[in-house]
Amino acid sequence: MDAGEGVSAATPTEEMNGAGNLMDFLDEPFPDVGTYEDFHTIDWLREKSRDTDRHRKITSKSKESIWELIKSLLDAWSGWVVMLLIGLLSGTLAGVIDLAVDWMTDLKEGVCLSAFWYSHEQCCWTSNETTFDDRDKCPQWQKWAELMTGHAEGAGAYVLNYFLYVLWALLFSFLAVSLVRVFAPYACGSGIPEIKTILSGFIIRGYLGKWTLLIKTVTLVLAVSSGLSLGKEGPLVHVACCCGNLFCSLFSKYSKNEGKRREVLSAAAAAGVSVAFGAPIGGVLFSLEEVSYYFPLKTLWRSFFAALVAAFTLRSINPFGNSRLVLFYVEYHTPWYMAELVPFILLGVFGGLWGTLFIRANIAWCRRRKTTQLGKYPVLEVIAVTGITAVLAYPNPYTRRSTSELISELFNDCGALESSQLCDYINNPNMSRPVDDIPDRPAGPGVYNALWQLALALIFKIVITIFTFGMKIPSGLFIPSMAVGAIAGRIVGIAVEQMAYHHHDWIIFKNWCRPGADCVTPGLYAMVGAAACLGGVTRMTVSLVVIMFELTGGLEYIVPLMAAAVTSKWVADAFGKEGIYESHIQLNGYPYLDVRDEFTHRTLATDVMRPRRNDPPLAVLTQDSTTVEDVETLIKDTDYNGFPVVVSRESERLIGFVQRRDLTLAIKNARQKQDGVVSSSVVYFTEDAPQLPASNPQPLKLRRILNLSPFTVTDHTPMETVVDIFRKLGLRQCLVTRSGRLLGIITKKDVLRHMAQMMNQDPESIMFN
Repeated sequence: MDAGEGVSAATPTEEMNGAGNLMDFLDEPFPDVGTYEDFHTIDWLREKSRDTDRHRKITSKSKESIWELIKSLLDAWSGWVVMLLIGLLSGTLAGVIDLAVDWMTDLKEGVCLSAFWYSHEQCCWTSNETTFDDRDKCPQWQKWAELMTGHAEGAGAYVLNYFLYVLWALLFSFLAVSLVRVFAPYACGSGIPEIKTILSGFIIRGYLGKWTLLIKTVTLVLAVSSGLSLGKEGPLVHVACCCGNLFCSLFSKYSKNEGKRREVLSAAAAAGVSVAFGAPIGGVLFSLEEVSYYFPLKTLWRSFFAALVAAFTLRSINPFGNSRLVLFYVEYHTPWYMAELVPFILLGVFGGLWGTLFIRANIAWCRRRKTTQLGKYPVLEVIAVTGITAVLAYPNPYTRRSTSELISELFNDCGALESSQLCDYINNPNMSRPVDDIPDRPAGPGVYNALWQLALALIFKIVITIFTFGMKIPSGLFIPSMAVGAIAGRIVGIAVEQMAYHHHDWIIFKNWCRPGADCVTPGLYAMVGAAACLGGVTRMTVSLVVIMFELTGGLEYIVPLMAAAVTSKWVADAFGKEGIYESHIQLNGYPYLDVRDEFTHRTLATDVMRPRRNDPPLAVLTQDSTTVEDVETLIKDTDYNGFPVVVSRESERLIGFVQRRDLTLAIKNARQKQDGVVSSSVVYFTEDAPQLPASNPQPLKLRRILNLSPFTVTDHTPMETVVDIFRKLGLRQCLVTRSGRLLGIITKKDVLRHMAQMMNQDPESIMFN
């Protein structure tokens, strides 16, 4: 993988930090100064001031000529162009993924003889022999056993179909994990924890690169088709962010400024959710509520535009063939009643408890994978989990089909034309009513049979998802969580419906459920349960409700959805504040300062700063008495990201701060291009050269790379304030002074370690800078 891909960075302007247009050893800033190392945090303030300088320069130049004016207009429009491109590409990729998943999922069961690239549904659309009752059966579509042996029914055919189903599943998952392992290790997982960390200002090179984009798209299709308990929604956010990063590299405004690049990535995340769920507004709210760290108003409008273009592109591809953006479109005809809020809130409680159980069990399993031999055999693990999933899933018709189809069936209302087992009610022979409003009826044997199978499917999904999420293949969590909730919701819905039918004289049903009326819609309970479980795992609220009603078109059911989402969040928060993504960020030790974390301890900056009492003194540079050799030795002997510059070692009066990478590049550049710079040359950061004897070699001026306005706090600043400053200004480090004298330094890593220590966690778990 090319380390230069992904989130790379930038050159400063000549006027950075008020250094002015000084005649240094080069008139142009040398390449790569101001860029960041891999696994380091960006300095948001520096990026912002750099962009302001760039903007000021373009504005002043635009008055000089027509050509410069056109260039400035193009620069202003580049943001919208990038959004258009992101929307088009992510919409197209999502459409292709949907179509490919559909075909490959059906390939495990059989093949279309008239055209092998058709899925089961498409194959029977084109057939003339299909009847409405047997719309799944047509001569063109044959199961594998029928194709090979000529027998469609019987034990032999069942065993052969079973065997081939497992075989295809194993083949797909083996291909997926092998491709990830060989070509793009970053393409595994859901991607949202890493995207959150990157958007907070961390650099993971190659995470959003071209290879990752290509492999993630291909392996996502394979992983979802293998029938594992995972979804494609989370990974689609990663895919959209890869598209965003790809198009950023076309415009220097974004490729050379890490802060600006992150604004584009925030909007790309919105486009990702927009195509994953066909929910453009939900996507914008998801980006705002769940993934973004810095979300100015301009980014809100651009996210809206990117989500719109992405949804429009997906709609024109029409992957589901129902002229809708979504698979689960439902239309319920009955209103909901106040008494139903009780089961809705109970579903919310279930969602919160399932969320807590899932997060704890999944994190424990992932930690075990990290710390034991298990982590060394990712391919074996994927094969084993796929094998177990396929073997257990095939006998149960609800787990055999793709999870999206299962949710779609659970959301469905039983109309007169439904052939599903869930709709096997005993009809009243005297019934003469319009087709869409069927009264509550007693459940037939098919419904009771379906309830058993759904109960088994629920247990299976709950257990298997814990082991599936976090394996070395692309795996989303939205669809499995929704499936757990939808199964539980449908079971509760049928129970309430049958109670209302058999006991309509009970006081709770008396007021709103007359005999012969259609009172309870089990599909609505499935929808509410799905929202509750998804909320319990991710802790989303606003965006979740909006995604759910955009996803299903059930606009009048906002109140039940809100009740369930809020309840599930409260219940889950009672057991622990972190959602699944924050827990994975903690597990991986990424330096992520969560905006939602409260810091309430009464510590001061002096307790956290380094050097501590028994540490060696702070590594500093002086303004005009350090030689090139001293600087090179300091860089070689330490691994700090930067060094404070002081007047002299005796006075310790602070002048500024210089980044390690800039120093290294500046000295390397000077040695190549400036005559007379040797190891004994004096490095100076002042305006004028120091008075040196004539015999001394030529001094080296490095004032341009000096940040003259580093952020400082006094030693008695409360840590509560320091944490707030780091969080809101996106600092990398801040210097601690007393009466202008330098005492120490606090980095983002120090802040995170201190917070972990205060919460009785292991401070060494924070691994990066």
